Amino acid sequence: MELTPETLLQAYRMGVFPMAESRDDPRLHWFDPVARGVLPLDGFRMSRSLRRRIRAEPFRLSLDQAFEAVLTGCAERESTWINSEIARLFTILHRQGHAHSIEVWEGEELVGGVYGLGLGGAFCGESMFSRRRDASKVALAYLVTHLRNCGYTLFDTQYPTEHLASLGGVEISRVAYRARLAHALQADAAFDRAPLPSAYDVVQFMTQTS
Repeated sequence: MELTPETLLQAYRMGVFPMAESRDDPRLHWFDPVARGVLPLDGFRMSRSLRRRIRAEPFRLSLDQAFEAVLTGCAERESTWINSEIARLFTILHRQGHAHSIEVWEGEELVGGVYGLGLGGAFCGESMFSRRRDASKVALAYLVTHLRNCGYTLFDTQYPTEHLASLGGVEISRVAYRARLAHALQADAAFDRAPLPSAYDVVQFMTQTS
């Protein structure tokens, strides 16, 4: 039986998410990690070099302007859990207004981005990619600021990783995650509530919360 976008949304509301074993694996497997990764929206860790990079504004950023291209960029790596079924479902969810992306441009070339799923005041980050130095970190810094501006209270990163930990990500238990998720689902948030922040706004926000 074909998985529907509505079923996928319900799974995320329960704290469960799908992944494929590989790009060519047509099956989806469901995950509910004992240790969950989250990125506190007031705890993003911005290095001095990243702060300088954002102030220099080497990139142009946009919201929901090239969702499918960002998803494709995230899947274009040697090993990926993004198969054609996940791409199909998230493309539909984007068209329905549930899935979102931030794009990073160098001129007219897409050089980085991040995408995820918005549910109430929870944002479930799926993946990010970079074709230029710091492009994905810049996208993440903008995303954290944007989520705060739009009323979100939870940024789920699924699994804790060393890379996310270096940016302020933390590990919490499944029980703690579900409690935070239940609270966030009741929050009044919308990804299009505020415009994308400026470089100045991002740096100021990170300075105030660090």
